[in-house]
Amino acid sequence: MRRFKLVIEYDGTPYQGWQSQAEGRGVQDAVERALWKIEPDAPRLKCAGRTDAGVHALGQVSHVDLQKPWTDRTLRDALNAHLKMAEEAVSVLSAEPCEDRFDCRLWARRRHYRYRLLNRPAPSALDKRRVWHIIKPLDVEAMHEAAQTILGQHDFTTFRASACQAKSPIRTMEEFRVFRAGEEVHVEAAARSFLHNQVRSMVGSLVQVGRGLWPVSRMREALDAKDRAQCGPVAPACGLYFTKVEY
Repeated sequence: MRRFKLVIEYDGTPYQGWQSQAEGRGVQDAVERALWKIEPDAPRLKCAGRTDAGVHALGQVSHVDLQKPWTDRTLRDALNAHLKMAEEAVSVLSAEPCEDRFDCRLWARRRHYRYRLLNRPAPSALDKRRVWHIIKPLDVEAMHEAAQTILGQHDFTTFRASACQAKSPIRTMEEFRVFRAGEEVHVEAAARSFLHNQVRSMVGSLVQVGRGLWPVSRMREALDAKDRAQCGPVAPACGLYFTKVEY
């Protein structure tokens, strides 16, 4: 038996998030169906971080123990062949042998997310389900300044979904920045772990700042309130990407 680390890319639009669903519409289901075509007795996949319905991934990480003597290329290509045949919006970017002790979730040191905002009058014809379209110009400098006020370790109850099952709302934001990229505004966040809906909640509140509806100081005031009611509107899932995991 050999453990493999899989790096997976997916368009989250047609899926109900990463986690396996009873109706089989989780990203996990799509990859496992491909896996079980080539190794029927393979166990279920583990992942570095579950994503919600509609959220995309550029570098989701998973691990699995396999019996057959796969090489990295043959495993990657075999999985992608079955994913392609099934017309899944999922691609396995790499399949690397790793230590038997490797755990894609527990060994993760930092997880990275990016949120894409299309900030122009016209909507996107090509990225309609991959960005949040905002017509009014955003004050990116104010958004970035507001983001810096919540760096560090805090109680993130305000930016936590009411259904979040994490035992503690305490998290440490290691990176949180906002910058313009052509017609888009990107928000990038990095931490060892995040609460349910934390990034989308923080982005929605930053957009309130960018629109001039909140002063910069309101971001920290909302955080300190430890009250979900003080959060701005939650950003839609379509603009969020799980970009990579550091180990």
